[in-house]
Amino acid sequence: MCIKQVPDSDAHLRIADTGRHIDDREVNWVISSCDLCALEEALLLVEAAEEAGLGRPELIAFSLGPPRVEEALRKALALGADRAVHLVDADFQGGDALADGRALAAAVDREACDLVLAGAQSDDLGQAATPAVIAGLLGRPYAWLVMAVGSARVVRELEGGLNEVLRLGLPAVLAVQAGINKPRFASLRGTLQARTKPLETVDCTTLGVEAGQVGEAGAGIETTVLRVPPTGGGGLLIEGDAPETAAAELLAHLEREALL
Repeated sequence: MCIKQVPDSDAHLRIADTGRHIDDREVNWVISSCDLCALEEALLLVEAAEEAGLGRPELIAFSLGPPRVEEALRKALALGADRAVHLVDADFQGGDALADGRALAAAVDREACDLVLAGAQSDDLGQAATPAVIAGLLGRPYAWLVMAVGSARVVRELEGGLNEVLRLGLPAVLAVQAGINKPRFASLRGTLQARTKPLETVDCTTLGVEAGQVGEAGAGIETTVLRVPPTGGGGLLIEGDAPETAAAELLAHLEREALL
């Protein structure tokens, strides 16, 4: 189970002095919404296996990022994950979907996971690429925009309100769409238990990946500058009670602005 820590959607973001990143010193960080749905789906699969008398599958939460990411992993543990793996290394920082996917794929492969769930896209960048990179590097079947998960059977959302039913062989990687379920809240008991559950930190050396293949050095995309979108100009107010007159004035304005 891969999760990403992102800025809260209500956070007021400021651009850092470098002009290339956001200033994250006063930002409230949360687990991305799609990832929460993927985590809930993983928990439901674990509970279904237990109810069927198949024993409890181990649920591992993976996340990549600086020390603050431990908070997101502790929440995943509080919600029901059995243990967590934190990919934390200066060489991991500044990566894109490709670089992060390389690191996460190495971590997943190290644990020999049968099924990997992740959110279809993150709330911050929304590139929807990291799970596909993981699947591609590991050579596993992959499905995106998953809306339902069964025993190696998934329902995938298509355009135009259509759904596609797929049967995938394990091991596989699934990217879960938001809204597939209603994520649970962490209980007090779960929050207390999370403090003692295993949380391993791993670096490039532990995973056996080259520093030049991950983080900023391994990224295929370079952020050169961030800018705040320009503030829009004032709207045009057309006065008068006659609809015909107002419509004629609107058309004339659109023609003057070369919008027609």
